[in-house]
Amino acid sequence: MLSLLHIENIAIIESADISFDRGFNVLTGETGAGKSIVIDAISAVLGERTSRELIRTGAKSALVNAVFTGSLPLKWLEDNGFSLDGEELMLQREIQGDGRNACRVNGRPLTVAQLRELGRQLLNIHGQHDGQQLLDPDCHLGYLDSFGKTAPLLENYQSAYRSLSDLRRRIAALEMDEAERSRRVDTLEYQIKELERAELRPGEDEELDARKTLLRSSGKLMEALQEAQFALSGGEDSRGACDLISEAEGAVRSVTRLGPQLEELGEKLTGLRCAADDAAEVLRDFADEFDFSPDELDQLESRLDVIYRLKKKYGPTVADMLEYLERCKGELEQIQDADDTIQRLEKELEKAKTEAVKRGEALTKARKKAAVSLQKRVQEELRQLDMPKVQFVTDFAPSPGQDGMDDTGMDQVQFLMSANLGEALKPIQKVASGGELARIMLALKNVLAEDDGIGSLVFDEVDTGVSGRAAQKVAEKMADVARRKQVLCVTHLPQIAAMADTHFSVEKGEKRGRTFTNVERLDRQGRVDELARLIGGANVTDVLRQSASELLEQADAYHKQSKKGRTA
Repeated sequence: MLSLLHIENIAIIESADISFDRGFNVLTGETGAGKSIVIDAISAVLGERTSRELIRTGAKSALVNAVFTGSLPLKWLEDNGFSLDGEELMLQREIQGDGRNACRVNGRPLTVAQLRELGRQLLNIHGQHDGQQLLDPDCHLGYLDSFGKTAPLLENYQSAYRSLSDLRRRIAALEMDEAERSRRVDTLEYQIKELERAELRPGEDEELDARKTLLRSSGKLMEALQEAQFALSGGEDSRGACDLISEAEGAVRSVTRLGPQLEELGEKLTGLRCAADDAAEVLRDFADEFDFSPDELDQLESRLDVIYRLKKKYGPTVADMLEYLERCKGELEQIQDADDTIQRLEKELEKAKTEAVKRGEALTKARKKAAVSLQKRVQEELRQLDMPKVQFVTDFAPSPGQDGMDDTGMDQVQFLMSANLGEALKPIQKVASGGELARIMLALKNVLAEDDGIGSLVFDEVDTGVSGRAAQKVAEKMADVARRKQVLCVTHLPQIAAMADTHFSVEKGEKRGRTFTNVERLDRQGRVDELARLIGGANVTDVLRQSASELLEQADAYHKQSKKGRTA
């Protein structure tokens, strides 16, 4: 569970430390006070996408720390090379003004992508706009697959579907009309002849460039070689370094018996003489081999010009052009043998289609089985949320893709509902009101969260459009969920706030000409005052406080009754 959240310089929050408890945690406050900024901070430290615009005006960076305790994703930590010291896991993310991020887990750095992977195993955030996903039928299949845990079957099907799609593309590339085929053959034959006529060799362009550089500097090179040879070997009227070193060696060798130091000096002079002789020999060989005709440079530049013109059409290097030549030969051979190739590929296509259909049908069967269970579970949740007459159904239709398949399978899925007894089932997006949508989404999220292994859930104003008796039922449902998982909820509803085990007030104020947000954990009297404000607005009266006290007492009674039910 999320035990501690530390926030620095996030939007209007200069600094805040929030200690969350197990069970049901609620944040309330006026609109714009910064409640959703707390959720944004949690999202940031879990690795979700964020922006430098989140940094408080005037600050160079923003920082969020989150400490998690209890059940932790030990396997992920081990697989990714992170150790766990003690029973706490601390995530940290610093957002710099230049857009860079510094992320750490227990003090060790990790990437934003790794932080996101880890975060999604620790906490789920359900935002105030999640209900809009229920209005998009394209999202419904994902909900069903998540509930039914069909990922292995889906991956198995997608592997077969990719093979099928690849074969379709290859056949389509070969099935061109006769005129188009003739034009393509002419193009390929011309390109092949042009490249073969050039007789290119791998690395030839680099070799020619190096030789051209050498030839263009031939005068300077020969002059340097001659000077070096003269210095080492001498001339008719002078002695070179080789002779002089040899003479020095002989002189020292003649007296080496007079002392060990002279023996050592003689060895050094011998080494110098050998090195000088070797260098002189290398110079002579290089000078002898460096021979070229006057027109070699012209021929070389002419060849480089041919290669340059070919590079403009076929690739930046000789290796690229030779690779292109092989591709052209392969394509030409494929086109010339197209009819035979198509027949062979069509046989493979039939086999691939049969396999994809087989795997797709297995996936559909699993989805339909999951749909029956999902319908029952969601309807049970909705009954508890004061929607006893609602019918919730998962409708299946064939996929509109080719041969009734696409990359998601063979199914087109959407959720249908009937809000009132006797009414026909219709797509959710056409019949659900705002309050109904909020409760259906809450029901669906609760069902999906039951077995996901994640210990904390965050609800950011998902109760929009809910009031009265329905609000009370939503509050009770969240309290029930909080007995299994830690729940954090941002709300404006007094019924939900009253049901909390831990209540935080988020208030906005001004200090030294700047806006700031303060997060305060409320005691019993503070809760009464805050609930009274939620019920009646700015003018809190004794009557409103009495109503708030009654709400808290009702919540206490519900908790006690629920506890008795669990122990009975």
